[in-house]
Amino acid sequence: MIIEIDDADDERLSEYLHLTDVALRTRYEPEAGLYMAESSNVIRRAVAAGHQPRSLLMAPRWLESMADIVEGFPDVPVYLAPEPLLEEITGFHLHRGALAAMHRPPLAALPEVLTGARRVAIIEDVVDHTNVGALVRSAAGLGVDAVLVTPRCADPLYRRSVRVLMGTVFQVPWTRIDPWPGGIETLHEHGFVVAGMTLGEGAITLDELVAENHEKLALVFGTEGHGMTRAADQLLDRRVTIPMMRGVDSLNVAASSAVAFYATRVMT
Repeated sequence: MIIEIDDADDERLSEYLHLTDVALRTRYEPEAGLYMAESSNVIRRAVAAGHQPRSLLMAPRWLESMADIVEGFPDVPVYLAPEPLLEEITGFHLHRGALAAMHRPPLAALPEVLTGARRVAIIEDVVDHTNVGALVRSAAGLGVDAVLVTPRCADPLYRRSVRVLMGTVFQVPWTRIDPWPGGIETLHEHGFVVAGMTLGEGAITLDELVAENHEKLALVFGTEGHGMTRAADQLLDRRVTIPMMRGVDSLNVAASSAVAFYATRVMT
């Protein structure tokens, strides 16, 4: 359903307006049950994962390259607007082909996500969407079976996270672990050893953790500034650190997760 737009205040575009306002989008997206997929590649990965578009927004020159998606959802509105108008609507230059408002699928139950998993990542209260996106992308690329995010963690389906993820959030099962840290008990019930990445006392090295060769392992990554919460730390089975050199105290949470995921990958 092709609809040409010539007014940035068109009420039909309410879902796309003011995307640079982080506070507004954080409140609105979960409540409305939608998320934004930016770029043709991300939209295709979302559709391949079974997600349904509510509408699409693009410049006319992208219509031909997105024809397969448009034809696959003939009842979904496709809004076409000149590129200067698109920038006025969204607040940024839409240079990746298209933007889609996608129906947010219901989150799977925690036991469902854990079934069959051997390596799990837990993101505790990380609020930077770029870091969340980079961490989930590393998890998908390095063989992690599932990602769990705590109630106060940034949303992996926020537009900036999805952009960093390049759609890989649709390739690794994820859900919220709630309550937290009480949900660690569910991990224990499923046979997981829960290890937190920390600079705290009593930490073993990542190499020592790998040498223990746990069948099921869940790695916890805390916030960018303060690390894991004390409540979560008290429930850990292992505290793990990546030894650093030249006076550097630690890595960014996204970088440390990639190192940990590679080191603890399951060799088949």
